[in-house]
Amino acid sequence: MSAPVQPPEVRCDTAHPEAAGYRARRTLPLRVEAMRQLRRRRTLLMGGVLAALPFILIIAFAIGGTPDGEGGGGGGGGGGRINLMDVATESAANFAATSLFVSAGFLLVVPVALFCGDTVASEASWSSLRYLLAAPVPRVRLLWSKLVVALGFSLAAMVLLPLVALVAGTAAYGWGPLKLPTGGALSAGATVPRLAIVVAFIFVSQLVTAGLAFWLSTKTDAPLGAVGGAVGLTIVGNVLDAVTALGSWRDFLPAHWQFAWADALQPQLEWGGMIKGTAVSVTYALILFALAFRGFSRKDIVS
Repeated sequence: MSAPVQPPEVRCDTAHPEAAGYRARRTLPLRVEAMRQLRRRRTLLMGGVLAALPFILIIAFAIGGTPDGEGGGGGGGGGGRINLMDVATESAANFAATSLFVSAGFLLVVPVALFCGDTVASEASWSSLRYLLAAPVPRVRLLWSKLVVALGFSLAAMVLLPLVALVAGTAAYGWGPLKLPTGGALSAGATVPRLAIVVAFIFVSQLVTAGLAFWLSTKTDAPLGAVGGAVGLTIVGNVLDAVTALGSWRDFLPAHWQFAWADALQPQLEWGGMIKGTAVSVTYALILFALAFRGFSRKDIVS
């Protein structure tokens, strides 16, 4: 009787037992996800809207006259107090600061909610999410790639607006010092760093909206539901901040600090309000991102 034939020895890579050569960190590279998102029409449309806003403001100022037309000078209606709208046409730097001022409260919320809220939910609505996971792309890797790209596009949107405003403002009003809301002026050389601080703080303050949108995107198959829910909750936060009866409780609302970047437009740079706002926004954002990763790792993917 012959001895039984032994099966061939199979070597197993204990570090990566799934498949030879498989590396989880190489799945869904950031450049691939970035190109996918860049080619989408909503990305191009949002970029076009933000790029067009400075030109719309220039036309509005040309039609309506100087922003402080009623006062005739730089005083405005506050007893000589200067504000951003009063000096919007003084220089390209003032025009860029004004563009950020009129956009920070709502317009810049939309691209953040769109890029972060549409990213996972859209895959589910297209029934492609399960195929990505079957590639196999680990769930944490998929969420990480999409979150990094979404935040990158959100930051790009916030940088695009002042850049276009600086270029358009230079052509329309010339380059010059930044006239400050509290009086005085910053030199042209100090203007760009101050505006960079403003953009950085606006981005950090919008991390709460990003967290809301991303968390909702992992909970629903409807992209508009995630985007609209994040925008709606952000508006609710703004409304609550307007309720002065809440007193010191408003300090825990991210909306309470959303314009703390005005402290960067002072003769002496003030960090207090921006530090408090950053702490509040980052805390909420980290909690929301953690909820998104935790919930998605346990979710049954059926679409």
